[in-house]
Amino acid sequence: MSVEPPNNDFPAEVQQDYDEAAQIVQKSPRAAAALLRLAMQKLCVYLGGTGENLNNDIANLVKGGLPTKVQQMLDTVRVIGNHSVHAGVIDLNDNPQTAEALFRLVNIIAEKMIAEPKAVDALYGSLPK
Repeated sequence: MSVEPPNNDFPAEVQQDYDEAAQIVQKSPRAAAALLRLAMQKLCVYLGGTGENLNNDIANLVKGGLPTKVQQMLDTVRVIGNHSVHAGVIDLNDNPQTAEALFRLVNIIAEKMIAEPKAVDALYGSLPK
C-alpha cells in the first residue's frame, strides 16, 4: 500500500502525526487511522478550533464558512478515527484501503483550507495597488 506524500502546507505538528501514520500503516492500519484523527484534531486547532472536541470544532468551522464537502471529509476522518481509537464496528485490520483513503482526505482538507487560500492571497497580494 502506498501513501501519498503529505501536503507541503501542513503545520509541523500535523506533519509529524502524518509521517508517523505513514510509517506504521503497513503494520497497523488501525493505529495509522487513529494518528490521522489526531492530526485532524490538530489541523482543526490550526484552523481556529479549540482542540477539545473534534465534532464541536468541525461544527464551529462550518459556522465560520467551511465548505460542506470539507466538512464531510472532516467528519469521515473523525468517525473512522474514532472507531480506530475506541471499541467500534470498523476493523481497519481487515480493510487497509480505508486507512489509505484517510491519508488522501487529510491532504485534501489541507489543500482546501490552507494551500488554496494561501495561493489566492499571494496572487491577490501581487496585484498592483
